[in-house]
Amino acid sequence: MLWILLTVAAAPLQVARNAMQRGLVGDAGPWGATLVRFLFGLPFSIAIFLTVFLATPGATPHWTPVFWTAAILGAIAQVTATAVLLMAMSRSGFAVATMLQQSSLPLAAIMGWFVLGDALSGAVWLGVAVASAGLVVLSWPRAGQGKADLSGALLGLAAGAAFAVAFNGFREGGRALDPAHPIFSATATLVVAQAMQACVLTSILAVTRPQALRAVRGAWRPSLAAGFFGSAASVCWFGALALAPAAPVRAVGLIEGPIAAAVGRKLFREKLRVSQWVGGALTGAGLLLCALG
Repeated sequence: MLWILLTVAAAPLQVARNAMQRGLVGDAGPWGATLVRFLFGLPFSIAIFLTVFLATPGATPHWTPVFWTAAILGAIAQVTATAVLLMAMSRSGFAVATMLQQSSLPLAAIMGWFVLGDALSGAVWLGVAVASAGLVVLSWPRAGQGKADLSGALLGLAAGAAFAVAFNGFREGGRALDPAHPIFSATATLVVAQAMQACVLTSILAVTRPQALRAVRGAWRPSLAAGFFGSAASVCWFGALALAPAAPVRAVGLIEGPIAAAVGRKLFREKLRVSQWVGGALTGAGLLLCALG
């Protein structure tokens, strides 16, 4: 049952990373704050991987085209999802955006049915319907704030879709690398992906937004904390996914929602409306049906 412990640990670590990154958006912008997750998290990921590598002498990685394709696709999708999620948080609030990006689960189910021909049970279809209704209630615009609230909701849903792509990409990459040693594969995939993400995003920002790099360098202390929390959360997620099917992992990971609500209220003085609590509850119930159906 190690995957349950890893998932339970991953949720608060991810919320902590998101909170740190949101605090950096003002000076570094969403793309600079996105870079923090990968650049400052890379040394911690490498250290974790080296520990796992030394403890797994029988590992035999297979650097196949399937691995590289899945890792690159997952890396691109994760960078996009992280930046879009930070934009959504600035418009919809920390807790609401966190729940909106959970739309990755029903969206992934629908994509699998439509594109790959996956057979979905009645419970999954019911979960998709309940989660969709919850997302509508959760993101329903306030009077006089329709444009801002709608843009935040759309950004949150877009982040969910991109996270769904990243989620599946990294899972397939780990399976292709060394299926006999799942923890080794998970941490190796994480290091490869973060190295690509840090190098490419740093290069792009150096040309297009050098002021964002200066802001990140100036805020190295909170950036280092965000990197640590992000790396630790990713290792826990990757490890859980390597040990168990995605559905139950995502179901246990729903504890992220109430944790984010508490953090949003404590750190960012956000107070959820009654309709948002109802929408969040409906969304959580729908996601649970999708995950376990």
